[in-house]
Amino acid sequence: MSTPLALNHYRLLGRSGLRVSPLALGTMTFGKDWGWGADEAEARRIFDAYVERGGNFVDTSVNYTNGASERIVGKLMEGRRDRIVLSTKYTMARQPDDPNAGGNHRMNLVRSVETSLRQLNTDRIELLHLHAWDDTTPPDEVLRALDDLVRAGKVLYLGICNTPAWRVAQLQTMAELRGWSRLVALQIEYNLVERSVEHELLPMARELGLGVMPWSPLGGGILSGKYSRADLQTQGDRNVAATRAGVIASSGLLTEAALAVADEVAAIAAQIGASPSQVALAWTLLNPAVTAPVLGARTLEQALDNLGALDLRLDEEHIARLDAVSRQAPIFPQRFVAQPMVQQLIFGGSTVARRTGA
Repeated sequence: MSTPLALNHYRLLGRSGLRVSPLALGTMTFGKDWGWGADEAEARRIFDAYVERGGNFVDTSVNYTNGASERIVGKLMEGRRDRIVLSTKYTMARQPDDPNAGGNHRMNLVRSVETSLRQLNTDRIELLHLHAWDDTTPPDEVLRALDDLVRAGKVLYLGICNTPAWRVAQLQTMAELRGWSRLVALQIEYNLVERSVEHELLPMARELGLGVMPWSPLGGGILSGKYSRADLQTQGDRNVAATRAGVIASSGLLTEAALAVADEVAAIAAQIGASPSQVALAWTLLNPAVTAPVLGARTLEQALDNLGALDLRLDEEHIARLDAVSRQAPIFPQRFVAQPMVQQLIFGGSTVARRTGA
């Protein structure tokens, strides 16, 4: 049975000594520049509610809402900056007509960090993430540039998002061999409708000392019950991505299978007197590789509802039901190695205990 948590029941972030809350406050919804976010007054109410309950882990990006997110966060941290573990990201292009305004290379990294420091009105970033692998910048250029920023004191810890497991493993190994700053955090999409990361990324994170920060733990709102089968009909519309709901519909996540998962989440929520969002978040927190899901909210009501996931207890029956409706089939080589014939060939007739976390 899961154990209730609280925002001030801090966890270590990966293989570091940094103490963070078990839910991170995502601020992609801070600012209305993208057409659907929270204004500054509502963002303050959300931020205050999070911090007053002991929350200390705030996540943003240099490009969120065209920089408005970082500027709002900078204002909200005034008078309490030192208790906030600030996480931001670089990679995404901010000037479409400038080929060097995006990517993982040193030029964009330095310019992005300087921009973030100005927007956030701070002298350092506790946790800087590479936002996505660009498939163009050499790994040693990325790592050395990141290490330079750590040595300069502008960045304290490093993380990475949306990158294949083999590449993350290569980067972590290279950093250790060359004495550069290692990665301590991994941001990936992880929820009951997107479990493919369980094949490679989550086991890699546990082995290499990366604290996992799942983004979109509610599956873009699918698991909150926001969408129905009527929304499936909109996916062929060329203009479907004009709204945030349209983005989800056009992303490929909104499927009949995903809605079946959402139905089971809603059924369990009704049975135990919780909201579907709380059930979905509580399930994500059960994975031992997960340090802090990143929750995003446009209203204080949504934020408070999400925080209620920390009080929720899912029993074994609930967990089994959620697993049954959302479990994904194993892929190669796990699919092959798990076959009884192959296990017999590997171990003979012996029973051998597995390492915990292997």
